[in-house]
Amino acid sequence: MAQHSRAHRALTRSVATLLICSLPAGLLSVGCDSGNVGDPCTPDAEYSLNFAPFSVREVYLESRSLQCATRLCLVNHFQGRVSCPLGQASSDDPERVCTTPDGAERIEGEVPAWDLDRSAERSVYCSCRCDGPDPDGRYCECPSGFECQKLAPEVGFENRELAGSYCIKNGSAFAPAQVGGATCADAPTDARCAP
Repeated sequence: MAQHSRAHRALTRSVATLLICSLPAGLLSVGCDSGNVGDPCTPDAEYSLNFAPFSVREVYLESRSLQCATRLCLVNHFQGRVSCPLGQASSDDPERVCTTPDGAERIEGEVPAWDLDRSAERSVYCSCRCDGPDPDGRYCECPSGFECQKLAPEVGFENRELAGSYCIKNGSAFAPAQVGGATCADAPTDARCAP
């Protein structure tokens, strides 16, 4: 049942992203400006108490982020919530408490701690689309310290506006072997665990 629920949340997240992609190109500024690439961002989804934590096996694109001059907050293979480095084992855990980013409400359920190799600083930041399937699309040039990496495959007409490559920090490409390493819960004073 838990596996079905997790798969359902992942599918719901994908459908939500695809719905955003179906907006006319003029309404999306995905990939036209590389200013502020690398600035930290917290996806708006984290303000929802029902939001399933991010999975290290997924890429999430928030294409209308008001926090980013590029209007795109990239979550590149990150686990947990940006606003909760240590995670929480359950809603009753008195040691590790996760709240919405504004601290107003406590999150229900389990939230995994950040993976030390995929910290928010390394995996969650403002980005822009640097390449894609549309030859007439608007793309940015990655600034110094960033490389253009394919993250969003084209799976149909619905996601054409987001499909393609995005600027990621040099050396931060995801490798499946990174999954399952130490977390911020194991090393809470590690500098990588600073939100």
